[in-house]
Amino acid sequence: MNDGARGSAETQGMTMSRTKSGIDPEIIRELANLLTETDLTEIEVQQADLRIRVARQINVTATVPVSAPVVGVAAPVAAPAAAVPAAPVAADPSNHPGVLKSPMVGTAFLGAAPGAKPFIEVGSKVNQGDRVLIVEAMKTFNDIVAPKSGTVTALFIEDKQPVEYGQPLMIIE
Repeated sequence: MNDGARGSAETQGMTMSRTKSGIDPEIIRELANLLTETDLTEIEVQQADLRIRVARQINVTATVPVSAPVVGVAAPVAAPAAAVPAAPVAADPSNHPGVLKSPMVGTAFLGAAPGAKPFIEVGSKVNQGDRVLIVEAMKTFNDIVAPKSGTVTALFIEDKQPVEYGQPLMIIE
């Protein structure tokens, strides 16, 4: 609720009266108009044992930039016909069996310090329990470790990038 959204009927310049249903519909209209005029999301008024709360739902649409997956450099192949396609990462990498998802909301760091060598890169071999990145949440740095041994085949984040809970970070195969 916005600050200052609550008030009494007197402070809002309204006098509440009751009809057969118990509430004057004009009061509701005035409160709704006041919400619109002031960009408040909620108003609550009370007089004696009658209390009216009018709220509106605001739909917020946010566009979140999505970085393209970092792809490793493939070795040259003699003939395109002889090339065996690598296992494609599905359009939704969260369904991949080797995906490592963020366990929290925060900022991802690929290295131990600014400018430091990253813990992993595409093609890096990792063992179960190896630190692969750090997620800072509320001024606490949390080690994110490899859930299994394997090779990092895709990396979906960049250094110092905000991450959401459950967001795919990388694929380890």
